[in-house]
Amino acid sequence: MKILKLNSISPAADAYFRGDTYSDAVEDPHGIILRSFSMHGYPLGESLLAVARAGAGVNNIPIEECTKKGIVVFNTPGANANAVKELVLCELFLGGRKIVDGANWAQTLKGQEGVGKLVEKGKSKFVGQEVAGKTLGVIGLGAIGAMVANAALALGMTVLGYDPFLSVRSAWMIDRRVQFTAELSDLFAKADFITVHVPLTPDTKGLFNKKTLSACKDGVVVINNARGDLVVSEDMAEAVASGKVSRYITDFPDETLLGKENILCVPHLGASTPEAEDNCACMAAQELTDYLRDGNITNSVNYPAVSMPRTSAARVCVHHLNVKEMLSKILGIVSAQGINVAHMQDQSKGEYAYLILELDDAPDEASVQKIAALDGVIRVRVLV
Repeated sequence: MKILKLNSISPAADAYFRGDTYSDAVEDPHGIILRSFSMHGYPLGESLLAVARAGAGVNNIPIEECTKKGIVVFNTPGANANAVKELVLCELFLGGRKIVDGANWAQTLKGQEGVGKLVEKGKSKFVGQEVAGKTLGVIGLGAIGAMVANAALALGMTVLGYDPFLSVRSAWMIDRRVQFTAELSDLFAKADFITVHVPLTPDTKGLFNKKTLSACKDGVVVINNARGDLVVSEDMAEAVASGKVSRYITDFPDETLLGKENILCVPHLGASTPEAEDNCACMAAQELTDYLRDGNITNSVNYPAVSMPRTSAARVCVHHLNVKEMLSKILGIVSAQGINVAHMQDQSKGEYAYLILELDDAPDEASVQKIAALDGVIRVRVLV
């Protein structure tokens, strides 16, 4: 297989591509692995089968175009969760205490006489609050949100969680002391601190705006390490200036937020640890190779999860639209050739679906072409 790197990727991924052509100068790749490179407008060649993002967000990848072409897009949910969790915990303290402001002020004392006395005289300007005993609202309880919620409990906080799409797996990870609310307005009204951990979608864009911020508790601290566009920057700056929000901390600086008092902009450091980069690279490489070699899909954002062990002579993988009688038509073509289906799995995700057939014998080219010609079939691969 030929794998193209569109960004520098941790060497931890190299072991997964032994025997493959893997570099940043590959032509006609079967797979692409990347981090922040924008693929919007990037040519999607006929050879391209999959794209793996070493990170959670996939806004830099043209998902709809890839889906229509049968190109599977992977991400790495949870791989950088601990790194982001640790940054959020740091920001909880930075939100409650004016540590950065005080440290910056202390630097201005260099060269002055009686620094100790000046410190004692000036420190009152940087009085803050403790997080223990306060209420933390966590919006989004996936891998990161669940870890933040549990850690906040250990800090003595009351934790109120909101996630209308909470998965069973995430639910098992969350401490039973975390309280849940079905109404975001309830969280806004009760939380002293709010941290957000949801993807950027048309529904979540501008989640924090003039209306929702007005519903928050006076003096709330808002922390955003998810996506910058979850917050309307102009509305947030206004809320901070009025004191409605005592401090806004974000991992996504922009021109509106920079240089504003009580707004702390962090330069997108959420996953910037060697441990997180290694974890993301390894997960992306594993997902990519598992799909390219065996047709298995895990952690795809555009196609359903379908995974089976290889137990037969051949495997046929079919991307298709989620329409009636598609499975029976495909099976009819296979059975007409007298081939036994040992195992199969077909799952859908919205209007698209993915089928794996484990066959006792490989179908001939004519049968493969018949499957590919079916109305609604997007791509067919035969693995032997």
